[in-house]
Amino acid sequence: MRLCFLVEEHYRHDGMPIEVIRQLTSWGHQVDVLRPGGSLLRMTDAVRAGTHDAWVLKTVSGGPGLTLLEAAASAGMTTVNDARSIRGVRDKALAAAIGRSRGLPLPPTYAAARPELLAEIPASEYPLVVKPADGSSGRAVYLVSSPDRLAAMVPELAREGMLIAQPYVTNSGIDVKVYSVGGELYATERCSPLHPDRSVRERRVPLSAEMAAIVAQVGAVYGLDLYGVDVLLGPDGPVVVDVNDFPSFRQVPDAAARVARAVLGLAGDGRASGAATLPSARPPEQHSAVGGLSLTRRPQAAQAAAPVQIPVPGGESA
Repeated sequence: MRLCFLVEEHYRHDGMPIEVIRQLTSWGHQVDVLRPGGSLLRMTDAVRAGTHDAWVLKTVSGGPGLTLLEAAASAGMTTVNDARSIRGVRDKALAAAIGRSRGLPLPPTYAAARPELLAEIPASEYPLVVKPADGSSGRAVYLVSSPDRLAAMVPELAREGMLIAQPYVTNSGIDVKVYSVGGELYATERCSPLHPDRSVRERRVPLSAEMAAIVAQVGAVYGLDLYGVDVLLGPDGPVVVDVNDFPSFRQVPDAAARVARAVLGLAGDGRASGAATLPSARPPEQHSAVGGLSLTRRPQAAQAAAPVQIPVPGGESA
């Protein structure tokens, strides 16, 4: 197969997706790498239908890679994840609206184009978690204790663009990160960015049936195939606090090989560029109770023969 990976400069030397690219090439597949943040792209030539079996995005939120992926999708090419689904989770305000309307356990969410507008949130909602609507990797996530504290933070928050604010959910200070790859779920626990004083070693943990069902529903609601979900355990049960397309997959055993196989499967059956309507949630089928669960796998077509190699402008081949 011939694949095109869009890799932002931020991830140029990152293990994910570099190790996935190496794995794919070791299996005999051709991988072209485009760096949309560091290349002059001739958009009219960079995206041509039929040149790749799939396009894969690993970029920062707000970066130019998603635009290029959307161009590939508009030309009828398979994208991993679905380009429309990525947009739905990269914008955290949009993600909250979609998720709450589809029954996911997300906190109530406010959005504001300017930080001073957040002053209208009732004092009864504090403390608040405030973060950029296009944030990623735990960047600029603040626990705001009171309206006075919010007022003092306005100059700092003004640099972040669109913001969201959510009432803080009381928890132990430990986040559970669940990764979905190839129809399987893997759970890890780690210190919450809001509680950096906690000493928590990141490790794999068993995944409850309740949390597995929520994570499976997240994939169905947003239309994602490869994704991660941040969940915390609040007084009323699990709460989804973030969803990431193509995360790090840390602590997932043989992560590079598992992700590579998932990419090939999606490229083969074309499901990542399927119908515009998002699929309805399906309950997971449990196969293991030790650190992970398996979901019913989607059918995957046999790998297609490699197409004629055509150079990609502004990119490189791996």
